[in-house]
Amino acid sequence: MVDVTAGQGVGGTNAGFPTLAEIGNILKRGDIALALGVLTILVVLILPLPAIVLDLFLAISITLSILILMTSLFIQAPLEFSAFPTVLLISTMLRLSLNMASTRLILSHGHEGTDAAGHVIEAFGSFVMGGNFVIGIIVFAILIIVNFVVITKGSGRIAEVAARFHLDAMPGKQMAIDADLSAGLIDEAVAKQRRKDLEDESGFFGAMDGASKFVRGDAIAGLLIVFINVVGGMIIGVAQQGLSFADAGRSYTLLTVGDGLVTQVPALIVSTAAGLLVSKAGVSGAADKALMKQFSGYPQALAMSAAVMLVLAALPGIPTIPFLALGSGAGALAWHARNRNRATARAAEVAKTAPAPGTPGAAGSAAAEEPISAALKIDDLKIELGYALLPLVNGPDGTDRLTEQIKALRRSLAIEMGFVMPAVRILDNVQLEANTYIIKIKEVDAGTGKIWPNQFMVMDPGGSQVQVPGIHTTEPTFGLPATWVDASLKEEASLKGYTVVDAATVLSTHLTELLKANMSDLLSYGEVQKLLKELPKEQGELVKDIVPGQVTVSGIQRVLQLLLAERISIRDLSTILEGIADSLAFSRNPATMVEHVRARLARQICAQNTSYSGYLPLIALSARWEQAFAESIIGQGEERSLAMQPSKLSEFMTGVREAFERAAREGEAPVLVTSAAIRPFVRSLVERFRAQTTVLSQAEIHPRARLKTVGSI
Repeated sequence: MVDVTAGQGVGGTNAGFPTLAEIGNILKRGDIALALGVLTILVVLILPLPAIVLDLFLAISITLSILILMTSLFIQAPLEFSAFPTVLLISTMLRLSLNMASTRLILSHGHEGTDAAGHVIEAFGSFVMGGNFVIGIIVFAILIIVNFVVITKGSGRIAEVAARFHLDAMPGKQMAIDADLSAGLIDEAVAKQRRKDLEDESGFFGAMDGASKFVRGDAIAGLLIVFINVVGGMIIGVAQQGLSFADAGRSYTLLTVGDGLVTQVPALIVSTAAGLLVSKAGVSGAADKALMKQFSGYPQALAMSAAVMLVLAALPGIPTIPFLALGSGAGALAWHARNRNRATARAAEVAKTAPAPGTPGAAGSAAAEEPISAALKIDDLKIELGYALLPLVNGPDGTDRLTEQIKALRRSLAIEMGFVMPAVRILDNVQLEANTYIIKIKEVDAGTGKIWPNQFMVMDPGGSQVQVPGIHTTEPTFGLPATWVDASLKEEASLKGYTVVDAATVLSTHLTELLKANMSDLLSYGEVQKLLKELPKEQGELVKDIVPGQVTVSGIQRVLQLLLAERISIRDLSTILEGIADSLAFSRNPATMVEHVRARLARQICAQNTSYSGYLPLIALSARWEQAFAESIIGQGEERSLAMQPSKLSEFMTGVREAFERAAREGEAPVLVTSAAIRPFVRSLVERFRAQTTVLSQAEIHPRARLKTVGSI
């Protein structure tokens, strides 16, 4: 019996040779197919090609150029064809390699006839030349001039200027993205995508600047190759092949011009595509829609063009039919564009004057489209303005002072306190008085005031009423006496030593203090999750160890809220999490964990309250009050509470006020220092009548802090 599998490998395949299926699988990989294509182009530069294979490659070159042109026309934005510089290089190399292959065939077989370099070159040469090689040379020269002097030079200049402008504008665009991110208008993912688009755009126009040189070099190479082929062909035909000068000129010139046309026509198409692509930088949408929209946007221009063409049609000696047809077409297009623009304007006017959904006369369908759940949405931060305050948001000179100050405020608070405040929504409210504003936190009124946009608020640093004519009022943030004066009195008030601020600054200062007083309410569960996800990898491992096994995210949120309630920055989140992890060994009560975390943050807390002179001013709680508070604490563990006699509470509050007022008269802003055991109870009492007073425990005093005792209670 004969073994039919002899000489076969496992599975019946030829040992050492890939099968057709394996070859097909290899070619299906795009990277290998592209590499093989580029290698084929390089091989064609060196090895000769048969005429029939040259015809195939010339057809591929023409098809590729048309595909590039059509893609450039239909894309919506230049970055959609970001691979164009690479495609341009490959197509240029393909044409140059085909030039080399055709040159070999023309010089070696040109004496055999006009089909020596393939039928594609013969057809182009015969069709364009029409039997006269002078005509062919002229047509070829014109194509070279159009490609090199007009299209390539213009598109190269556009690409160069676009690359320079995009590079110069990059810092400003990066700052705009950062500003939108800090203002809460976009999230981190959108900002990252916009930064990537900006980098891709700059890289694309930079590459297009260099790629335009490929097209210029291709045109010059084509011109030189034609000259070499004609001269070389004449020498070979007359000197070596024994042809007459006329026969050699006819044969080699037809082949050379045909070869030049076959390569220059695709080059001209690709150059046009490059010009369309770089000139599309400021136009969005497909080329046809963009052009038609912009041409038909001004029917007057079309109407004037139609009138000029109709006048030309009536002149004697001018062909009537072409100009009459074009004039009629332009007039019809102008009439159609005018009607369309009027309809669009009418629709916009109707939409503008239509009643709002939910009001009498509003369409029932429009009201039905608004989901009921939308009414449940709560804005975390909102500012409502009277109609006289609208210039603060949209000034007559295009300024937007209030919005810019709020952006800067959110950025500074993020740096100072460790998390990004919610975006502030600004609305006008016709029910308010003209110069009144209301600041709302979670839809609840948090503060209100009156300001005058075109005037300045003047205050005496000493707290007395200023002696400048104007509208006497009270500063809305701290309740100090103030006066609104005209802009003409601003310099006079400054010379007298008064504090002068504009209306937008007054409102933003009021917003700042309200935010600092309510930061704990604005730290949401989602914001805490975001902060935890953005931790470095090493700290992320700590979060995995304690969440959710030992503490929940809401537990961490409560600790952070208690810190923010006393204006302690949570920016050092890593240290805070380490303190929480340590405190979990003996308590899971957020109040107890906060005290442990505060001891970890001793350096930060002391630095936050250090005076300009470099020392920490403090008022100590006497041993008598320490003992009184310790004896008034009842309960055990997490159930402890303060039960002090009302008379003693009143006496304590009076002592705190007097001690801090004495320190203030001496120019000090001290902190109140107590023992660690009673600090939470002292703080809960003090915040009811002096919310701005900082209460520290002895465990929160950093060993290297310089201390200065300015009083005691």
